[in-house]
Amino acid sequence: MKKKIIALGVLFVVFGFTKMNAQINLGEKAIGAVQKGVTAFTLTNADAATLSKEAVAKLDTENQVAGPNDGYTLRLNRIFGKHTAGDGFTLNYKVYKLKEVNAFATADGSVRVYSGLMDIMDDNELLAVIGHEIGHVANNDSRDAMRAAYQKEALIDGASSQSAKISAVTDSQLGKIGSALIDSKHSRKQETEADLYSYNFLKKNGYNVNAEESAFRILAKMSEGAEASFIDQMMSSHPDSKKRADDAKARAEKDGVYKPYVQQKIDNTVPKKTTAKKTTKKTTTKKK
Repeated sequence: MKKKIIALGVLFVVFGFTKMNAQINLGEKAIGAVQKGVTAFTLTNADAATLSKEAVAKLDTENQVAGPNDGYTLRLNRIFGKHTAGDGFTLNYKVYKLKEVNAFATADGSVRVYSGLMDIMDDNELLAVIGHEIGHVANNDSRDAMRAAYQKEALIDGASSQSAKISAVTDSQLGKIGSALIDSKHSRKQETEADLYSYNFLKKNGYNVNAEESAFRILAKMSEGAEASFIDQMMSSHPDSKKRADDAKARAEKDGVYKPYVQQKIDNTVPKKTTAKKTTKKTTTKKK
């Protein structure tokens, strides 16, 4: 990545941060990349999930994925492993060993977290970010982003625009979809709803809901640094981090549980194995 800091997928995009190429098969009818003037294309949840799954699998081969015994993976397993089942979908998650601050989720329930994000947020803050991403999946924002990408690239035949049967998407076509997804942004309403989903996710599972405010305060502080102009550009169609932090604080105050959040220790190292000390039992012989 060329950017030192890539703003969170939780804030900007559901999916797409590098070139994607893969062969996708979603149905029986082949399609062409010819502009058909499609205006009423319906992409089903199943279609969006299938395409997302294949695209993420390709992304996994193009990025360094933390292994099962890596400290980042062990930490993510510990704090997020029990949340693999969502509202009608199953989640899978991995860590990309990249310094950028980023995270994203796709329509098939794939959650990818950058190690750069895990370096600056503690467990509760990280769960707030992931909860937001899950919200985009649960609210079908991920599916809508995929549909918008198809419409933008006109990769569907007008005659089959109502069937949602798509197949044989070539590497080149998938690359175009990826580019369209990178350019797409969630609406302010979608972002606000995903923020609320995150708060309720924390609340439902007994986590500290004040961590959501803290996560947005961190991002707001980042926007004041060297990457401010880049972040401002990416945030142009979204509520700013400070306002979102204020909204999270207001929710906690309304519930009567607000308390300034103190960030906990962040540890992405492999836990040290403790070895039990061997004790030798002394035996004594009695004199007869």
